[in-house]
Amino acid sequence: MSTTAFDTTISQARDLLRWRSPLRTELWAARLTTEARADETLLQQLARDGGAEARLALAALAAVNPEEPATAPEDDDVLGPHLRAGREAIGSLPGWVARMGQVTCEGAWYGKADRYGEQTLAALSFRYGNGKEPHLLVVGIDQVHGGLAVDAVVEELKFLDDLDLAPTDAGVAAGRILDAFELTDLVMGAEVAPTLPAVRALALSRAHAVPHPVRHAGDDLVAHFHDLPDEPAAREAFEALVDFLGDRPLWWSPARASQFLTAWLPREALLSDEAIAAMPEVVRRWTRHHGEHPEILRRIDADAPGLPLLMADDSLASVNKRISRHRA
Repeated sequence: MSTTAFDTTISQARDLLRWRSPLRTELWAARLTTEARADETLLQQLARDGGAEARLALAALAAVNPEEPATAPEDDDVLGPHLRAGREAIGSLPGWVARMGQVTCEGAWYGKADRYGEQTLAALSFRYGNGKEPHLLVVGIDQVHGGLAVDAVVEELKFLDDLDLAPTDAGVAAGRILDAFELTDLVMGAEVAPTLPAVRALALSRAHAVPHPVRHAGDDLVAHFHDLPDEPAAREAFEALVDFLGDRPLWWSPARASQFLTAWLPREALLSDEAIAAMPEVVRRWTRHHGEHPEILRRIDADAPGLPLLMADDSLASVNKRISRHRA
């Protein structure tokens, strides 16, 4: 198997030396990263070979697995020993090879991938130092299961035309991508698109290429909400909603609105009678802040009348809520 993988790698590298495309080579190296981690003998064969094709493979691997202060690649048991050789090989290869990884971020976007924000998209656009091969990285971030990176693609910039994303700060978008991949790595057996592993290394490389990525940034959707009803304790009610939304406020669906009103509030929230009375209208206005969602409003209208009785049922309260109630 290793011999076949090695021969295939050399053949592909030979074609890439003719194409002279940094982007195409980096995309190939991202796929090769996955293969190399699964078959360490491939790296050993490349290191022993020493030909231009083998040196290109190692240089490309180094380009999409750059040094980062927090996770130096030399600490990687599989790739680490070979990445230094890859960086050293760049000087012995054609000049275009040195452009791999040398990109400038020119724009960033973020928003919902679907109607209810069950998945969001973070996008970054890049261009090489010579101005050529502009490209777009788009990472799908699952909201329902905690903010994991579940898919990624590298496309032409016109791909943005099919997405409903808003411009955002590049550092924030890059930070969201890094946060999402970190969470995915922490979840054993995380369900991701079958295409993600082949893009992962390049996606991380591009996110790290953005200066000063902002990790664990809050979403400004909450900060831009200024439509609280003029009712007593509306602010108290909204603060409970914000606590429920956490760091995923773009995710808002009929099911999530119902979960908030019928399960989470009775289990977790200590609210005054005035805040309970204000809650339905607060949630309706939050829904309108998300856009036109009549189906969510209908669910709220169906669930809201039962809220006072649910809030009064102490058997639904969590242990923490019961303790807090007795301390109050």
